[in-house]
Amino acid sequence: QVQLVESGGGLVQAGGSLRLSCAASGQRFSSYTMGWFRQAPGKEREFVARIRWTSARTSYTDSVKGRFTISRDSAKNTVYLQMNSLKPEDTAVYYCAAGRLSELAPTWDRYRYDYWGQGTQVTVSS
Repeated sequence: QVQLVESGGGLVQAGGSLRLSCAASGQRFSSYTMGWFRQAPGKEREFVARIRWTSARTSYTDSVKGRFTISRDSAKNTVYLQMNSLKPEDTAVYYCAAGRLSELAPTWDRYRYDYWGQGTQVTVSS
């Protein structure tokens, strides 16, 4: 049984930083793609970033490039999202996701991911 548990959310002022963690268990994740998504009130859940577990190759949505960094620690089975220069529009519930996506699969597509965490709230005040 795969479990993903997010932590690290909170309230921060614009320009500040937060680091989200996603502790993964119940599987060997070497064949998985790990993603971070977010959902603001009244909006669709959207892709933020992803990392291929084995190769550590990453991808980001344009709005967070240069500000957010996704990484993973294989020894701890944990994925991180370092968020710097936060903006009020980054306010959302952030979700960790895991899926076995092929190299050609669109990794921004949330329906490709099989497992989800419960989410952690990030609020950025102006």
